[in-house]
This record gives sequence, structure tokens and C-alpha cells, in this order.
Amino acid sequence: MALTLGMTGMDRKTEAEVQAAFKAANAETGNRWVLVSDDRADYIVIDMDSLYGPMSWLRLHAAGRKVIGLTSVERSQTDYRLTHPISASDFSVLLSEIAGDSATGTSTASAAPAPTKPAASPPPTASEAAPIAAPVPAVAAAPVPEPVPEPEPVTPPAPVAATPQALLHWLAHGRLRKRVRLQQGGMTLLIDPIAAVWHGSATLKPLAPCFDGGLQEQDFEALSDADWAASAAALGAAQPLQRLHWLGGLLSGFDTPGKYQLKKWPQTEREFPKHFRIATVMMKGPATIAEIAEASGVATQDVADFVNANLATGYAQSAGGLSSFNDPASQLLGRLHGN
Repeated sequence: MALTLGMTGMDRKTEAEVQAAFKAANAETGNRWVLVSDDRADYIVIDMDSLYGPMSWLRLHAAGRKVIGLTSVERSQTDYRLTHPISASDFSVLLSEIAGDSATGTSTASAAPAPTKPAASPPPTASEAAPIAAPVPAVAAAPVPEPVPEPEPVTPPAPVAATPQALLHWLAHGRLRKRVRLQQGGMTLLIDPIAAVWHGSATLKPLAPCFDGGLQEQDFEALSDADWAASAAALGAAQPLQRLHWLGGLLSGFDTPGKYQLKKWPQTEREFPKHFRIATVMMKGPATIAEIAEASGVATQDVADFVNANLATGYAQSAGGLSSFNDPASQLLGRLHGN
């Protein structure tokens, strides 16, 4: 039986790219898949980098549907992940993987044959009724085992403390797997990695202290449902988690050699009015940081920060290839790993 695929939570351009890649990948893997509407599909592709993608995932996940997350950022909440920008080769690998999982999950063990009832034995004859008792041999005494000395107790090594990591590292690598509260530098953040939202300051600049220094697991406080609801109501409406990824990239300070360009127009923040000019230049084609700064009239450091912010969210890409990773956001994540 053919497997079915649907898609939702993406703009028309992204949907066209997904359809084109799917057709090529499906042909390469033997046309085992059929593209249908998302309400009838076995598996559904969602653009997790879009504004409404995380909300679509939350609805489908609650309904028990299988979700493929199209994203340039590593995530853990979707059943499968498809790298963004999308390619037919990556899609082929994913379709084959899902088909294999589906075949394994639906296989059943062969039924064991029912045991055969043995035929009744004939009654014994007179000569067989009273057999001659054989002599019982004497049982030798069992040897007493030598006592085994108890092993010397081994003292376990002391646990090694985890290395503190920046907030961007915790967000980008999916290390947060439940709703938590972070209080850092006088600011409070509520982070829900499952729904991909957060609660806190409506403006981003005051949140800069949250990205200073390293954080350990104990810095993130798990809350009960009641405490979460009360804190969320006090901090205001939920915001897309992508804004925190963007701010973390902006403040990362990573080196940006090579040429960059924007794949699509990003969400600019009112607090950073110069970013509109930078984005306008980057939409024209690949350019170095210095070239973008000269064309936009913005300082080179501001341009580098803007590029890092959009690498973290997948809106920017390198024209020269800064790493061996397939997607541009992985270039930024690779730097978080120290590559």
C-alpha cells in the first residue's frame, strides 16, 4: 500500500519547492508515495521556520499525527526532520527512512502451530505391570565449594561538572525538552520548546543579559502547570521561539568571513532600524561583510551581527560555503560546537 504525504504551515513558494523535491525523490525511491491533502495524509510536512508552523505542529501532535519538520535549525519535537533549504537527495533519504520504519512497525510474527495432542498409550500387560525394581546406587556427597573472597569495593569517580553553555547553545541544539523559567541578569524568560514559544519582554534589547555567560541545567527551573499559567499571564502573550534564536545569533559575535546573501526577506525588528538597509543590500546577491557595509552605509560590526542572526534562523546563507554542513544554519550551529 502506498504511503501518503501532505503539507501545511508554509507559504506558496516553500510549498512549490517541497512539491518539486518530493516528486524527484519519490521517483528515485520507486514511487511508493502519493501526495494528498494534509487531512488525509499519513505524514505531514510543516515549515517549522514559518510564523505559524509551530502552532500547526502543536495541533497535529495533539491529534496524534506524524509530522516532518522542515527546518534549518535542529529540533527535537517533530517525528522526522527535513533540512531547509530542501533538496531532492535529502528528501529521498527521508522517504526511504520513513518507509523502512513503517514496514518494521506493521510487521507481525507468524502464528505458531498448535501443539499436537499425543495418542493414548495402550494399557500395560501383566508382565509389564510389575517391573523388577533396580538397585538404587549410593549417592556421593557433594563437594563443599571453596569460599570465594568478596571483591574490594570500588570507589566511583567523582562526576564531571557539565561545561556551562550560552543560551543560544541550549536553544539551537534542542537541549531544552520541557517548559522552563530562566531568570538571568534581572530578566525573566519562560521558554516552551515543545510549542516553540516564549514569554517575556516584548522588545529584544532588554533580553541581552540572558545571553551573557554560560548556563547549566540547574539554571532552568521547571514549573507546574499552575505556576506556568500565572507567570505567562504576568509576562504577556506568547511569542515565536525563532525571535530568541535570532537574538542569540545577533549577540553571538562569531566571525563571518566569505560572502552572504538572504534567501528570503527576514522579519526585521523595530529596535534595529538599520537592519532594513542591510537586508535590502543582501537581497541583491552575495557580498562580503565589508561590501554590504559600504553599500548600506552601516558599520561592519552591525552587518556581521545581522548576518549571524539570520544564519541562526535560516534566512541567510553563505555563498562560499563556510563548512561542510548542508544547510546555512548548521554553519552557525557548527561554531557553537567549536568546529
